[in-house]
Amino acid sequence: MKYTTYSRYLAELADTINLQGLLDQLADFLLQSGFAGGAYSHPFWGEFGEDDADRSLDALRQAILQALMESGQLTPEMLKLLRGESSGDAERDADLQRQLSELLDKIVQKLMEEGYLNVSEAPKLPSGQQPLFGPGGMAKEAAQQVQFNLTEKGIDFLGYRTLKHLLGSIGKSSFGAHDTEHLATGIEAEAVSKPYGDTLNLDVNATLTNALQREGLGVPINLEYDDLMVHQAEYRSSSATVLMLDCSHSMILYGEDRFTPAKKVALALTHLIRTQFPGDTLRVVLFHDTAEEIPLAQLARAQVGPYHTNTAEGLKLSRRMLMSQRKDMRQIIMITDGKPSALTLPDGKIYVNSMGLDPQILQATYREVALCRRSGILINTFMLARDRSLVEFVKRVSAICRGKAYFTNTMTLGQFILMDFMRRKTRRVS
Repeated sequence: MKYTTYSRYLAELADTINLQGLLDQLADFLLQSGFAGGAYSHPFWGEFGEDDADRSLDALRQAILQALMESGQLTPEMLKLLRGESSGDAERDADLQRQLSELLDKIVQKLMEEGYLNVSEAPKLPSGQQPLFGPGGMAKEAAQQVQFNLTEKGIDFLGYRTLKHLLGSIGKSSFGAHDTEHLATGIEAEAVSKPYGDTLNLDVNATLTNALQREGLGVPINLEYDDLMVHQAEYRSSSATVLMLDCSHSMILYGEDRFTPAKKVALALTHLIRTQFPGDTLRVVLFHDTAEEIPLAQLARAQVGPYHTNTAEGLKLSRRMLMSQRKDMRQIIMITDGKPSALTLPDGKIYVNSMGLDPQILQATYREVALCRRSGILINTFMLARDRSLVEFVKRVSAICRGKAYFTNTMTLGQFILMDFMRRKTRRVS
């Protein structure tokens, strides 16, 4: 995406900011999963993390400021001030602070007016006579108590942008044995035209071209029966999908945030299903010490934790949810990076064992996999790790349910999931 760098501040600079491009840059911040925070104490991992993820307006303003700096949309004077350098003129420094304050406030206000964000209370504008940054900055004092949230429109937009990026990368990738469906957002695969004669799925461009070729350019355009062209679509079975997301603490340990990319994939799938396959359903299950379904509207704020990986409980809950739906296809997409390490006992207590592959936990997990297969539910596993014991576990799961296993990473997770989903959604008919 191209940006414009201004040599001097313009009063209308906020109006030139591409809000959608800015939201795209802020995606990781808006979907933060606890990688940068979360105070936890555990006998095995010890204590780590800070307080809960900062959702204050002050944190949002700082993230916006960082995005503007990285994209070169601030003036050299502003950048110099942010580096702690003075222009040599105290009045000029104060004026630059005021300009930055106004710019950030206007951007936040525009994000609210466009319906991407909402806040718990109206933002308090800082005084132009007070410093913007530093411990005594009025901007920080005014914004620390104001909490922001993504709206449904904001969540849907992030899903759209993620889907757009993933489909673009799929079209350019060359993942050996994995077939790809080359399509763009809003376009169906293999949607070639044929003469009209059955269900009206009108190809407007081809129809108008026929009319113009027959009568030439003129208004009004006279359409004849023979001009009509329709898209030759494919049969698409309705499907119910449960996306199982591992949110145990290993998803943010070892110096990598694996949960945020998984959330992005969920949002992208949601947008794809809503716009391309409206008869389908997608629901999300988080599994950790136990498992629970979360509304898609809450996915953006989902955090990692608790600590262990109760895969069996996640599969049990997903199976019950899928069996309540009448669809041609039922499937579970499981994203995980660790071995099963927890089990819900008949009395409701949680049995945990983080050391190795516990036979009791494995047996319960394989039993749930077998029940899914008998219920006609396909399980495809996307593993974000390649430990030898994990590979054997995933191979066993795939063998039982006749599903597939993908050993991937955070960079390719979305491409593999979308390619697999699209391939199984489409069956060509003559």
